[in-house]
Parts: sequence; C-alpha cells; structure tokens
Amino acid sequence: MPIATPAQYDKMLETAKKEGYAFPAVNVTTIEVINGALRSFAEAKSDGIIQVSIGGGKFASGTAVGSSALGAIVLAEATYRLAEKYDVLVGLHTDHCHPEHVDTFLRPLLAESRRRIAEGKAPLFNSHMLDASSLPMAANLKLSQELLKECSELGIILEVEIGVVGGEEDGVDNSDSPADKLYTSTEDMLETYEALAPIGKFMLAATFGNVHGVYKPGAVKLKPTILRDGQEAVTAKYGEDARMLLVFHGGSGSELSDIREAISYGVVKMNIDTDTQYAFTRPIAAHMCENVEGVFKIDGEVGNKKAYDPRTYLAKGEIGLCNRLKEAASDLLSEGKSLYGSI
Repeated sequence: MPIATPAQYDKMLETAKKEGYAFPAVNVTTIEVINGALRSFAEAKSDGIIQVSIGGGKFASGTAVGSSALGAIVLAEATYRLAEKYDVLVGLHTDHCHPEHVDTFLRPLLAESRRRIAEGKAPLFNSHMLDASSLPMAANLKLSQELLKECSELGIILEVEIGVVGGEEDGVDNSDSPADKLYTSTEDMLETYEALAPIGKFMLAATFGNVHGVYKPGAVKLKPTILRDGQEAVTAKYGEDARMLLVFHGGSGSELSDIREAISYGVVKMNIDTDTQYAFTRPIAAHMCENVEGVFKIDGEVGNKKAYDPRTYLAKGEIGLCNRLKEAASDLLSEGKSLYGSI
C-alpha cells in the first residue's frame, strides 16, 4: 500500500480519536529502521506513522553532505517505495522543527510537496511538526498560524507544541526547563484551539510532564489529567466536534496506565524513539560480543566475513526494532485496527 493519501491520513487520525487508540510514531534514520517499522505495523495489523527529525535527516544525507531537508526527502521517498509491499496504511511526518530551522528544513519540504502536487502527486509528507515552544506563547501561535496556512493549502496537517518536553533529544536539551513549563495550562490549550482551528487541521503536543529519553519507573511524574482539562475547556465552549487531536511526546519508558489514560483524553499519536533505538542496537551489540573473534582480525587472523558483513547484524537490529514496535501497537490499542482496504 502506498503512503496514506491526505484524506486517508485524516481518516486515520479521526478514527483513532473516535475509537480510543493511538498510532506508534517512530523516528527513522536508515533503510533498516524503515523496514523494521513497516514490518512491525504489518505484523501487528496496525496503521502507523514514520517520522524524520532534523538530526535524522542530516544523518541520512551522509556525513559529507549533512543536509536535513535532503535526508528527509530521501527517507520519505524510500518509505513510499517500501510501503507498497505492506497491507497497512502509513503516515509520513517530520518531528520537532524549531523556529531557527523553519527556513532550512520545513519550508524546503513544503516546497517539495508543492512541486509534487503540481505534478499530480500527493504531498511528500502527511504532516509536519513545528516546535516553537521556546518562544513566548503569542509568538509561538503567530508562527504556527503562518505555517498552518501553508500546510493546509497543500493538504498537510501541522503539529504544534505548547509547553516544553523535558530531557534531551536530537541535540536539543530542555533538561533545565522550569517545572511549570512541563505542564501546559488549560488556558493555553483553549487559546491554541481558537488561534488555529479557523485556519486548518492541526495536532497539538500539549505537555503533561513528558520527558524525552527513558528513565527508571517513577522518575517521571506525568499528569494526563491536564489533557482532559484542556479538552473539556474546548468542548464546553465549542462542542464535542472541537475535541483536539493530541500527541504524546517523550513516550519511551512511560507507564502503561499513563499511556492508556492519555489516549482516553484524545492522544492519537505517541512518539517512540529512545526505546526503538535501544531495541535496534541491543541485538547488534550482542552480535559483536558473541562474534568478537570473527568481527575483528585478531593476531593476524582473517576474521569471519559472515560475522562482519553489515547485513548480518543490521538484520538483527531490524527484527529487534520490529518486535518493540509491535509491543507499542498493543500498548496503544492500535493492534488489529488497520483501516487498510476500508478507506
């Protein structure tokens, strides 16, 4: 199945909101990670979201080039071709784009989608994320409005963030953010809806104590009721149809009870990166340890080509990531609910 069309992607998100489940959204950096994600969605019979970060795009373009936009395009185009072999719907998304990278990352990708549409094709990505949470609220919403207008004209959904996700990811460190910034206020959720809903479709990453990275149980104090309160404020004023599409960032290592509670308040997408990075790397590390004499040419020996052939250990990484994402589909209640063939 090709990547979901804009209409199919919209239906995916709205159905998840209505029926109470969320999609695993995995950051990809290589073909092996893409293949692991697609295999997991298919085996779980779950639709899913593949996303590219600025750092992931930069890596994918090659160490000699270092272009985040080019790498994101390459990964997206590879996903289009590979997804055709699987009977699930897949959305393409870009992760955190901060204001200083809008002109070098987000706008070039919008330009690529505009070029594709002119050729009669779908936009390259189904959705993009603007993370302007570092700006004052008014400036954040102003930039969000500007980019949402551009996205809407192309049939693309914009994800925005208010509040700050703690921890560090992709070179952005929010470890020292004030505690109050980790919890979005009800007033800010309502203001965001009022600023953006008249312009176009959006997703909202509201923060409720989320932290990037993974921590020991009990170290992160999530308050999913923040999402409930914000949704209730919006629907009380504008009706049930105004219920927003929410996103859970910093989902790796979260308690299942918190995940399920957040879904019940309208979370339709949960980002999973740290856990899948580990799931990919763990079997590769085990391979190296178990085959050390074959991987290295020790004391003048020739090693074992089968042991150091990258295909051998990268395949193990692909399977490790696949298994972790199938677990995520179960946690998020999307398992067995693919809309493939019905829309």
